[in-house]
Amino acid sequence: MAGVTSAGTTVTAMVRDNTLVGEWVSAGGAADPERVALLFHGDAMTYRELDLRSTRLAQSLLESGLEPGARVVSVTENHPEHVVLFFACAKAGLILAPLNWRLAPDELRLQVELFDPSLLVASSTQWPRITGDPALALRRVVHLELLDDEFPVADASYALPTVHKDDGLLLIATSGTTGTPKGALLTHANCFWTNRSLDAAAPLTANDVVLQVLPQYHVGGWNVQPLLAWWRGATVVLESKFDAAETLRTIERQRVTTMMGVPTNYLMLAQNPYFETVDLTSLHTIIVGGAAMPHTLLDRWHAKGVAVIQGYGLTEAAPNVLYLPSEEATRHPGSVGRPYRHVEVSIRDVHGHELEGAARGELWVHGPNVFAGYWRNPSATAAAIVDGWLDTGDVAERDHDGFYRIVGRTKEMFVSGGENVFPVEVERVLTSFDDVAEAAVVSVLDPTWGEAGVAFVVPRRGVEVDVVALYAHCRAHLAPFKIPRAINVVSELPQTHIGKVDKGALRLRIGGSH
Repeated sequence: MAGVTSAGTTVTAMVRDNTLVGEWVSAGGAADPERVALLFHGDAMTYRELDLRSTRLAQSLLESGLEPGARVVSVTENHPEHVVLFFACAKAGLILAPLNWRLAPDELRLQVELFDPSLLVASSTQWPRITGDPALALRRVVHLELLDDEFPVADASYALPTVHKDDGLLLIATSGTTGTPKGALLTHANCFWTNRSLDAAAPLTANDVVLQVLPQYHVGGWNVQPLLAWWRGATVVLESKFDAAETLRTIERQRVTTMMGVPTNYLMLAQNPYFETVDLTSLHTIIVGGAAMPHTLLDRWHAKGVAVIQGYGLTEAAPNVLYLPSEEATRHPGSVGRPYRHVEVSIRDVHGHELEGAARGELWVHGPNVFAGYWRNPSATAAAIVDGWLDTGDVAERDHDGFYRIVGRTKEMFVSGGENVFPVEVERVLTSFDDVAEAAVVSVLDPTWGEAGVAFVVPRRGVEVDVVALYAHCRAHLAPFKIPRAINVVSELPQTHIGKVDKGALRLRIGGSH
């Protein structure tokens, strides 16, 4: 393993265990430690610096009392110090749990309580809301940008613990059909195998410049290109937030060669006036996740000479499952391709029986990329993983050529701008408003965000619902991407013959079949 001598010099053993992610930054910089690993707002960090700083931070975190297996929760936008923290956790045997900084206070507090961290790290922009919350301020909270000052190294020869491939590395918050937050635990081995699969489908070299716009609280912010880039010695350009005009300028200025995003990202880029004149000649490949790219949008990027790799994944699979090479896109419109190497998939009926040939049913996944389970939730884990197979809850079609198309979600979740939204979470907030008796949320297609929610609310008897006030209530208790695009006040909600809300009938009211 890589270590630091008392003189502060990085030393690396001749043989590395590549299943241990903490080794990757030293492996990536082995040929040229002075190569740039990170670019952020014009500031560069070399592989030597990233390796050395992450090792020293790993030692300091352990010396300060953290023990292997402890959780480190972070609340931050994309930031190079977050990368240092990630590799420090990987080397120290700690588990990094990056939380969505866009969450409402109630949502954020609930996830922190679930993960019960030994350390809570917040960026300067998120610091006021963390320290201003009495429940969170009671925990050990430190500034992300001041980690080196918060954790000075007393003994640079401090021995790091032995880390195993099945140890936890990333804890990614997700939700279920009940809206209760869960944490998907990804191990070093999960990350190794999903990146090895990605490298077979969309390889990176040390000459690549990867643009990261996906947020680092998302599994794709680590496992779809950035970690592979650092493993291979490439340069990663970090954007703190996605801005279409600035992203186009960055691609041109930094000669970006590849990036990953959701269809909404690429739509916003293509709709920006600068798209027509920007120099994209360096950009050879883009990866699309979250949904299949509309054909018209696909054509716009192909016209720029950019190859488009589409795919499907989910947090519990770390996340890569299916991918569609660019050359197959026109022959299989709407498809998300076939399985990545080292990944098995199965189409099954409602009883869990495998279906052969061309078929439609629930999509199941098997392989070393499948997560270790939900954090401290054995019942949810047992429901999701059966005999080593992950039941995704998504409905897929497989054609005679073995290409897959995602056609629905059995759990009613929808994806708005790349973010998962569960209707029950929104419904719970709507019905917590004093004047609302009942609420139902359905998803509809949206030209900008891919999908969006539309709400139907029934007033309490004898009162009227102030929709303006209800929107304010939603803004106070929900992340922006969860707030319904429209709220309709109705006298009653349609019901099925067994008394459940008939959401199909609600979609028909707004002219949607999605």
